[in-house]
Amino acid sequence: MEAFGRLTKFSLHGGPLYRLGRCLGLVRGETNTFPLGLAIGLSAWSILLALAFIGGVGDRLFSLSTIGGNVRLLVVIPLLFLCESSLDPHFRGFVSTIVRSGVVPSNALPALESEIARIDRWKEAWLPEAMCLLAAVLLTLFAPQLHMSGKTAALDSTRTLSELPLAGLWYWTVCLPLFRFLLFRWMWRIALWCHFLWRLAKLDLHLVPTHPDSAAGLGYLEVVQTHFTALVLAISTVVSASFAEEISSGKTVFEVIYPALVLTLILELMLIFLPPSIFAFKLRACQEKGLRRYMSFAARYVNDFEKKWLNGGPTPAEPLLGTPDLQSLADLASSVGIIRTMRWVPVSTRLLVAVLAAGLLPMAPLFLFKYPIAELIQRLLSKLAGL
Repeated sequence: MEAFGRLTKFSLHGGPLYRLGRCLGLVRGETNTFPLGLAIGLSAWSILLALAFIGGVGDRLFSLSTIGGNVRLLVVIPLLFLCESSLDPHFRGFVSTIVRSGVVPSNALPALESEIARIDRWKEAWLPEAMCLLAAVLLTLFAPQLHMSGKTAALDSTRTLSELPLAGLWYWTVCLPLFRFLLFRWMWRIALWCHFLWRLAKLDLHLVPTHPDSAAGLGYLEVVQTHFTALVLAISTVVSASFAEEISSGKTVFEVIYPALVLTLILELMLIFLPPSIFAFKLRACQEKGLRRYMSFAARYVNDFEKKWLNGGPTPAEPLLGTPDLQSLADLASSVGIIRTMRWVPVSTRLLVAVLAAGLLPMAPLFLFKYPIAELIQRLLSKLAGL
């Protein structure tokens, strides 16, 4: 029971920042880190705002040309922590489900416990977050040579925040590296999650091809991946804000957002759908094995059914009406149908719709640059009036 308790407490929360948040009372109930993210974003932005007003350029902080900086601190950082807060209980739920349902058989539990212990050591280590911080600093230093989109994405004499001495210094040296550190920290978490799923797929799992979830018992993984949509929303929001800066300042034209939009959606779909795809070969083998076994069983059953009821032999003593043989035949056909429609990747179109909605929603305001809403309303009214 003690080992089972450790298995069902699987979590990706950890590291120096998480421990600091707990010490400051900004982590609620061990999993809710949203207050920590809100505090980080608001604190950094409040200092930025104060420095801008001290420099007498506070109004410039609220222009479209600096919207990316505001969005990063006030929207995206809290979204990152909201995502991890909503995900962690479902990480635990997934592990608990596959253990309780027997997907991980008893002989594989020690191996699963060993993998979870390894993940626990990695997530608590200080070195990964130190490397994330170093990568964030290096990216900030070399960003001007990378020609990144957005006027607040890299320190450049032609970019807006360089005109705000105190506020610009704070943003370039603290806010932007902090934001990128949190992004790299998220990449580390995703790497840990993918590694765990990869190691899980290597275990001798007990997958049932007739499971009602059409994923041999791994269907709860779709619930976990659905909660990554907050991360998708955060990515699309910062991309949209960066393009809004460029378009509003005349640095780029509206049409460039189309290929960028497609590329962003592809990356977001990969982020959500690649981790579950780790089980594709395992689920395909399960489906093929299930079809082979159930087809063989079905052949024997229908042959016996035909001999008993249709071949004109001695009339069975039981009545045809209400015989359980007919229900068994229907149940067998239903089982074979479930195996035929079994998914090789334990996700469905509902997840695809959720990801596309989260990815496209922040991009919608960009179309106001090309199609001003006042003009659209005027055209609509003209058409309705027949003018």
